[in-house]
Amino acid sequence: MSAGLGDYRWVAFDSAGAVVSDGIPAGFFPTQADAEAWFAESWEEFADAGAAAVSLVHVENVVYGPMPLTPA
Repeated sequence: MSAGLGDYRWVAFDSAGAVVSDGIPAGFFPTQADAEAWFAESWEEFADAGAAAVSLVHVENVVYGPMPLTPA
């Protein structure tokens, strides 16, 4: 897959580290800044859907994470 628009996305994980998709808001973003701004406004929806952590992914590479959704 070549890099292009919509290549940034969030992946959610439950407390056991399994990927969570049910009830998780989906979005693909053209830039890391766009993805982070959207997540800053949407993170509670991830937690409400059972996510314990998230990773930011660009194409197939993890930019960072998993990042817990609870205070350290």
